[in-house]
Amino acid sequence: MIYNLDKINEMAEGDEDFITSVISVFLEEVPEDLESLEKAIGCKDYENIYKLAHKIKPNVDILGMEQTRAKALEIETLGKTAGSMEEIEEKFPILKKDVLQVVTELKNDFNL
Repeated sequence: MIYNLDKINEMAEGDEDFITSVISVFLEEVPEDLESLEKAIGCKDYENIYKLAHKIKPNVDILGMEQTRAKALEIETLGKTAGSMEEIEEKFPILKKDVLQVVTELKNDFNL
């Protein structure tokens, strides 16, 4: 398991509906953002690479996915500074693998 609910639990203060809502939003938005990010990388669209990595970052952070958040930050920074596309292309598969793994785990763990 590469996610943990410590941050969400702290925010929720026992509100299970809140936790389920946050998980549901993650499951709806992050895979779409990831797909858009992959397309932006394919088009070498630095502006959208930056924007999408920036959008993904807090979503993985709230699930305690520190390494994934760090990878999103690296991609965000490279997109913002029009850095090495080769580096972006190396980092993205790791981000994608982690996010897709967590999507599967969350769907199973929360029966969503």
